[in-house]
Amino acid sequence: MAKSPAERRKALLQLTGVSRTYGERQVLHPVSLALAAGECVALLGHNGSGKSTLLRIAAGRELPTTGTVHFDGLPMDEADPRIRARVAVVGDTVACYPDLTVREHLQLVAVAHGVADARNWIEHVLTERNLTERADALPSALSSGQMQSLLLACAMVRPRDLLLLDEPEQRLDPDARRQLAELLKAELADGVAVLLVTHHTDLALEVADRVVVLEDGGVLAKGAPRTVLADSVRGGTR
Repeated sequence: MAKSPAERRKALLQLTGVSRTYGERQVLHPVSLALAAGECVALLGHNGSGKSTLLRIAAGRELPTTGTVHFDGLPMDEADPRIRARVAVVGDTVACYPDLTVREHLQLVAVAHGVADARNWIEHVLTERNLTERADALPSALSSGQMQSLLLACAMVRPRDLLLLDEPEQRLDPDARRQLAELLKAELADGVAVLLVTHHTDLALEVADRVVVLEDGGVLAKGAPRTVLADSVRGGTR
């Protein structure tokens, strides 16, 4: 079968035979995955299927038991400043400073990454994520959806060539999920590579070039979203 244009492009993120075992329990069987600039791969599966483990390994936040991960030819290491400058991660847990406002969180990220014209860019991101009216609020005053928008905003306010997202749609209302889909499509149009863990098949259908369905730590299916989802996840999310 001929490769798609995305598959023929040079891989920005390359996972080769990565697996993860905790003690005697294997939570992720060997998986290989290549992701090019401007391409989105969505990871689907039930809770406990290995999606988040695979994403943490891809981000360099967890070491694989077997296999390798490379970003633009470099061994993936979250502590490597060359990688940290180009990879943005939105994880599945909330990590904020309780005494910093929404705007101050964005200012901190912008300063850490040397963002030019940071003030105007922060205001733009606040507007995009519907956080302008909550810009001076502390995390404790935010709703769960607003907190999720803050985590996304922190990723959007910094430079990035690779965006790793663990269920970014969680806690968002339908309008915010639609805005998220538009945001991800804009990221892809700008050449950002996106690895997305999601339970929402509609989001995967709208933004992903390829999907990988995991079950019990192994790959159940992979390929074009409409083909795979018609066979594997018809009628709901997983």
